[in-house]
Amino acid sequence: MGSIGAFYHAGVTALDLEGLLDAAEPAMVEIRHDLHAHPELAFAEHRTTSVITARLAELGWTLHPPPTATGAVATLEGAGPGARVMLRADIDALPVDEAVAVPWRSVFPGVMHACGHDVHTAALLGVAEVLARAREHLAGSFTLVFQPAEEAIGGARAMIAGGLLENHPADALLGAHAASVLPLGVVATRPGVLMSRGTLWRIRLEGAGGHGAMASTRGNVVLAASALAPRLGEAVEGLTYDGTACACSAGVLAAGTKENVVPTLAHLAGTLRTFTEDQFDEGRRRLGELVASIAEEFGVRAVLEVTDSTPPVANDPRVTAVVCAAARDLLGSEGVLEAPPVTPSDDVAELLARVPGCYLLVGGALADGTSGMHHSPDFALEDATCRVQAGVLAAGAVALGSGE
Repeated sequence: MGSIGAFYHAGVTALDLEGLLDAAEPAMVEIRHDLHAHPELAFAEHRTTSVITARLAELGWTLHPPPTATGAVATLEGAGPGARVMLRADIDALPVDEAVAVPWRSVFPGVMHACGHDVHTAALLGVAEVLARAREHLAGSFTLVFQPAEEAIGGARAMIAGGLLENHPADALLGAHAASVLPLGVVATRPGVLMSRGTLWRIRLEGAGGHGAMASTRGNVVLAASALAPRLGEAVEGLTYDGTACACSAGVLAAGTKENVVPTLAHLAGTLRTFTEDQFDEGRRRLGELVASIAEEFGVRAVLEVTDSTPPVANDPRVTAVVCAAARDLLGSEGVLEAPPVTPSDDVAELLARVPGCYLLVGGALADGTSGMHHSPDFALEDATCRVQAGVLAAGAVALGSGE
């Protein structure tokens, strides 16, 4: 990792960011381990919220009533005038049974921080410590948002609906997502669209059902669902954005109650990932046609429903340039990459659609190559990801607060 040396803004003493990160790192790692061991699902992050608010109070941040039942909002005023900077982290876990044998493994069977939100939360608390310790050297004001329910793509909208941006207006927004596919010490982002629009859908298949000994193709929802699942990619075939292909896949396929009974009902649920409005319209149209074709082929009834959606993650070019410059000072030019668009989605997009900002991907792959993919039981990140993520966010926040 490179060194930021001294970070300046007009009329204020140098800020030793590396030294501040050194001081903050042990608490970040300790908090990350605690949160990882006690994961909580969307809108149920009550213990997590208590850990966050206790730490923010300890660091001297001003706590505000959050607009949602879980999550937290806190503010800090710098010593001089400047821009209003908001920093956001998501705090929820996933219904995944952890397979990684670490001392801080989840104590709750079937629930795991399988996407790095424990790192995001701990890193933003590290930013809270850095900014609190450096307050007398800072320009601008800072709002930290710990958002629930990103995995349900409803948390950001709920906070906005509850008055987050009216009560805490911001000139710039910052956030980051840890990535198990990038090496530690590297961050990647891009101006414009970074991450896809995420659309949730479900399909209900209804058929005649009957005895397993006399099952036929007609009216058999098990066969229909089994034929539909591997063809979902046809909905986005040929749809690309700056070289990245759109995606459509199922995460749920359910049918049946007994081995010798062909059920009358089956359902699939999954996601459609697109980058433009035209791609969304085309993908949804094709998915509908595919479902209708399968229904006709197998003699079943089928209903496709789009249940929720979040916009693409789109970075503001000016804010992104400022943040990348600060990140290069911290990590060196080799540590800041321009990313291609990626198909995962994030409901930070709801905030970025209203506040100009920058979202980054922060490398955290284990050195031995065993990190696993996001949302998998063997997903894992290096503890030092917390420091890198906190450093980049703090550096970007200081730069933006001072009006750079």
